Amino acid sequence: MSIPFPPMQRPLVAILRGVKPDEAAGIVSALIEAGMTAIEIPLNSPDPFRSIEIAVKRAPADVLIGAGTVLSAAEVDRLHDAGGKLLVSPNVDVEVLSRARDHAMITLPGVFSPTEALLAARAGASGLKFFPASVLGPAGITAIRAVLPPDLMVAAVGGVSDANFADYVKAGIRAFGLGSSLYKPGMTAADIAVRAKVTIEAYDKAVQAAG
Repeated sequence: MSIPFPPMQRPLVAILRGVKPDEAAGIVSALIEAGMTAIEIPLNSPDPFRSIEIAVKRAPADVLIGAGTVLSAAEVDRLHDAGGKLLVSPNVDVEVLSRARDHAMITLPGVFSPTEALLAARAGASGLKFFPASVLGPAGITAIRAVLPPDLMVAAVGGVSDANFADYVKAGIRAFGLGSSLYKPGMTAADIAVRAKVTIEAYDKAVQAAG
């Protein structure tokens, strides 16, 4: 049984790859104040579990905080200990998904093919992270969605930004993971607040235009 992805006005995941613990509080606060409701700190960032702990303390209960690039059940346990509720992985690992489900986490495994997508669905994923979306494009993701459970949340990640939201939204894709278009190492909280504002405005415009 999967843990369903919670309803969000804007299902956008901010990916903070490379963020440092001493930056985490300010950056997370800036994102939340701008209206972001899901934040992922990849485990190949410096001291990621410390940053996740800091982010969890800063975030209200309705904001999802978690980790990306989660590759083992042991990392799932550490994420749980840090207070994270969101697990994002680059692949479909049934053991990782099962352990995350034991901890009642929201899971977004990375998929690219129908085989991977259906395996993740059977393994109880909360949603699917189609990556790299820039290679599949809206048409590729739409084609694979035809064979998936209709209520399964689908997110596009990789090469998606405020510049091309509209193309994906027109295809019925409403959830996105946002990395370098929103955050790059070295950016300040003020920089990120500006990028988050632009991102949210572009997303809202794309959704309104799609009707």
